Amino acid sequence: MKLRAYNFNAGPAAIPLEVLERAQKELVNFNNTGMSVMELSHRSKDYEEVHNRANALLRELLGIPDTYEVLFLQGGASLQFSMIPMNFLQENKTAHYILSGSWSEKALKEAKAFGETRILASSKEENYSRIPTDYSLEDIKDGAYLHITSNNTIFGTQWNEYPTSPIPLIADMSSDILCKEIDVEKFSLIYAGAQKNLGPSGVTVVIVKKDFLETARPNVPTILKYSTHADNNSLYNTPPTFAIYMLSLVLEWVKEQGGVKAIQKVNEEKAGYIYSTIDESEGFYKAHATEDSRSLMNITFTLPNEELTKKFLQEAKERQFIGLAGHRSVGGCRASAYNAVPKEACLALANFMTEFKNKNS
Repeated sequence: MKLRAYNFNAGPAAIPLEVLERAQKELVNFNNTGMSVMELSHRSKDYEEVHNRANALLRELLGIPDTYEVLFLQGGASLQFSMIPMNFLQENKTAHYILSGSWSEKALKEAKAFGETRILASSKEENYSRIPTDYSLEDIKDGAYLHITSNNTIFGTQWNEYPTSPIPLIADMSSDILCKEIDVEKFSLIYAGAQKNLGPSGVTVVIVKKDFLETARPNVPTILKYSTHADNNSLYNTPPTFAIYMLSLVLEWVKEQGGVKAIQKVNEEKAGYIYSTIDESEGFYKAHATEDSRSLMNITFTLPNEELTKKFLQEAKERQFIGLAGHRSVGGCRASAYNAVPKEACLALANFMTEFKNKNS
């Protein structure tokens, strides 16, 4: 039997082996129903328990207060780029965006179709190598909302401290939700596609403050209203039942690891192996992100030239390191060390990087 690869894919990404094995065990006959979860009616008691368990676990792990709704939607973060301004960008208001990478650019592009927008800050001129800090929140007090992208998969940057916004703060946390402790109450809305830290692709988690929901525009198509899904426990239409089942198993796994605080400690150790190797390589490896903006989830780095990069990626593939090619915007390499990537994989990669540098420098 082939051993499992060291999976550093940026997304869809690694899922804990224990979760996959449990899903495999329950695949044909879930909870003695004689059916797979995929075959259950979304109105059935057996599925409802799965659905509500996922909701309860997410609330417990992130410390989500009762003043927030937890929604399970479809369409990925990309649909949220449109749904947010469609619901919350009121006439005569401005939506403010801080640009820290390609996904925040895409979110801004969609918002422009619904009303006035403004780029509050951007690090684009530095090829998004850092999280912007050169902005003032003083003059946005009448804005509709402030939107940020908490982690940038392509560029390997991550917010360490979130702005204390005088207007509703919205965050795309698709690639770092559950990777570290956060104060949910700083945000009016958090959204995250599942395919990085929450499970397989297909479900999008939205955490939205009830008070903020009440400010939504009325003239929005029913299926695109957040209130529609909040009022129906995310069961207005058929949800992605298997993806939500997998989400519930991943959340149980996070709880078993000791919760988000314990996960954060492991993530810091994992990223530390690789960043230390980069920093101690005497310039052979160079990190794309500035040190104060480095991501725990996506570690981006370059080698001295294209020839060495190709050689590195080929030899890495032969050693079962998968998904290390960097995005064309940055080049070089990217190791995505999401929650489910084991510590051993990151240590093995760091050792391989050191070995490769010693042979080729």
